[in-house]
Amino acid sequence: MSSLKIQITKNENKKEKVPADQLLFGRTFTDHMFIADYTDGVGWHDYRIVPYQPITLDPSATIFHYGQTVFEGMKAYLAEDGVVRLFRPEENMKRLNISCDRLSMPKIDEDHAIEALKQLIEVDKEWIPAEPGTSLYIRPFMIATEAHLGVSAALTYSFIIIMSPVGSYYKEGIHPVKILVENEYVRAVAGGTGTAKTAGNYASGLKAQEVADREGYSQVLWLDGIERKYIEEVGSMNVFFKIDGEVVTPSLNGSILDGITRKSIIQLLKHWNVPVTERKVSMEEIREAYLNGKLDEAFGTGTAAVISPIGELRWKGELFYVNNGETGELSSKLYETLTGIQKGNLLDPFGWVVEIKE
Repeated sequence: MSSLKIQITKNENKKEKVPADQLLFGRTFTDHMFIADYTDGVGWHDYRIVPYQPITLDPSATIFHYGQTVFEGMKAYLAEDGVVRLFRPEENMKRLNISCDRLSMPKIDEDHAIEALKQLIEVDKEWIPAEPGTSLYIRPFMIATEAHLGVSAALTYSFIIIMSPVGSYYKEGIHPVKILVENEYVRAVAGGTGTAKTAGNYASGLKAQEVADREGYSQVLWLDGIERKYIEEVGSMNVFFKIDGEVVTPSLNGSILDGITRKSIIQLLKHWNVPVTERKVSMEEIREAYLNGKLDEAFGTGTAAVISPIGELRWKGELFYVNNGETGELSSKLYETLTGIQKGNLLDPFGWVVEIKE
């Protein structure tokens, strides 16, 4: 039994469940949420699970004015055997603390955070969809709550976990997306907050995404903020390219998020003895590989989609059709393997999966 004491207040007005085939990402939320508060000099306190509800903050709360907030994205899966599984939750909580450090926010106790999550899932277990491709999306986040307009790190914070049942990311099966390479706007630079999961990183990308949407592209491919030539991320995902049999992905350079799916993909490829390299990758290299018939596949990786194949790239007016716009063999194999491990349908040789047992 855990020594962590969490006060649980059950929701007496439970919401009606949304059918799995009608679930939209991040629109439906479970009946409960977890909250813990932090006070400078005291530490974390008042661990509690309460009915899902609005948050009340002072208008001068630091989060509104100076953006001290970090978050994570993870999932819980309900398999055919009835066991609920988390995928590498320790990595999420470790990364959350890295983000906290960059934003001058207090670190959480990672073990306590995972235990709190497990208890929250137990309370709302009935919300986890069981249909193929579905899962329970989990959003742990921290906000600065001190009522203070001085430009300094806040003295009080709240750590909150909310959960949302989500349907299959690919309603009609995994399919490639069209990507617009961004040449005007910059997402992050080394030394900035690019390695942290913080709201400002995503807000700064919305303008470029609007342009991509208008031109019929699903995501933006970000280039480095200095030379505007080296590839960093695609939308909110890490990105991989298979060039002449070798898989390459941009190396972590201080402005690229250390994705947990990215890390898992690299480990899987090495396990399969597929050549995989982390290094600088320029758009010019991708162009040359395409023109020489050596650009075999490209795909993004992230929690929501797991694997998102790239079928088309547009850079400076040129169009590159990857694998004839079709999902590649390696992309499919990675998707099927990783989702199989997450769901408990395939053997987990890496110890990635954490089972939540009653």
